[in-house]
Amino acid sequence: MKSKSLSLIIVFALLFVITRVKAQTGLSPVKVNLQLISDQLSYPTAFAAPNDKSGSLFICEQKGRIRIIKNGKLLSKPFLDFTDEVLMMGSSDEMGLLGLAFHPQYAENGKFYVYFSKRVPKTPGIDHQSIIREYKVSTENPDLADKTKSREVLVIDEPESNHNGGDLKFGPDGFLYIGLGDGGAYNDMHGTYGNGQNLNTLLGKILRIDVNTLPYAIPKDNPFIGMENTKPEIYAYGFRNPWRISFDKLNGRLFAGDVGQKNWEEIDIVTKGGNYGWRVREGTHVKSPNDPDPKNWINPIADYGRNEGISVTGGFLYRGKQLPQLFGKYVFGDLMGTIWSLTDINKELWKMEKLSISREPGNWQIYSFGEDRNGEIYLLVNLIEEEKGAIYKIIPGK
Repeated sequence: MKSKSLSLIIVFALLFVITRVKAQTGLSPVKVNLQLISDQLSYPTAFAAPNDKSGSLFICEQKGRIRIIKNGKLLSKPFLDFTDEVLMMGSSDEMGLLGLAFHPQYAENGKFYVYFSKRVPKTPGIDHQSIIREYKVSTENPDLADKTKSREVLVIDEPESNHNGGDLKFGPDGFLYIGLGDGGAYNDMHGTYGNGQNLNTLLGKILRIDVNTLPYAIPKDNPFIGMENTKPEIYAYGFRNPWRISFDKLNGRLFAGDVGQKNWEEIDIVTKGGNYGWRVREGTHVKSPNDPDPKNWINPIADYGRNEGISVTGGFLYRGKQLPQLFGKYVFGDLMGTIWSLTDINKELWKMEKLSISREPGNWQIYSFGEDRNGEIYLLVNLIEEEKGAIYKIIPGK
């Protein structure tokens, strides 16, 4: 993200600006509330619920721990703690443990995957590495990972410290999807026209790989297989920093929240081979007019400007049962505290409405969303004044 954790000075300065500009979106009539699950977390970045009978929820802490919510309670002992390997420099850092996904056959094979940042020896052009690693659960204790059984799936050199993306999701096709930022810095000043439009780098992309073959295989219908100077892992491109991706549980549509540079945040529906415009475009707007127009760019389904937020956090299309009025709406937020729903009006026009569970800037920072096996949605935040992380469940309001 642009910065997942801001200093209080910046937060309250933005509060001064944002609260004096009339919002462009209306208030949703859907009544929702929040149920606190735990406020004893530290910088919660990602959420996953395995396809097994346990009903447990797993939360990533940015510093390098995976925590378990079991029977509604946070277990004291982490499922996995590898803080000694994970690179996180401070509270405003965009590095760390950023993604978690359980294999679709986790109940049988015990495999799960993490995305984290790792320090490397000082090397020109490389700030750190992003690692996708496979682990297995302990055969003796389902609440503990076996640190002795791990393997590197993919290693990506990162030129800057920010724009790491980092989300992992298994699609309905059984393949692993990976969101990667453009490499960081400002305006994607990498190469001639940036990493986002460069098909010869994995940066600024959403990847799709098959982890059932070691170290991984390329799905046969990936869109850029066999093309010269292209990476076959690429599923879609033209992203700046896709911060949280998700699949619609009903029809498999892939959603992404892509963090903007200066003016516009966006929500995309990602299609195979799609070009989402960065750095030529930011949201639905021209960003770099001197770059060649790729002409095949795909507009987001929604974008919003700096009068409404500063860094989008992608969410989920609601497919649960507890909130029938929310069914079929995409729920997402902004780092600064607002939560919205998007309603599909005619497959091209999506209506954006603010949910009542939003908070004013300076209250919390919205790091991520989660979805359990029943399609219910959770909110992962950093509580600013309390200086701690929390997870809430979105529930019916009155």
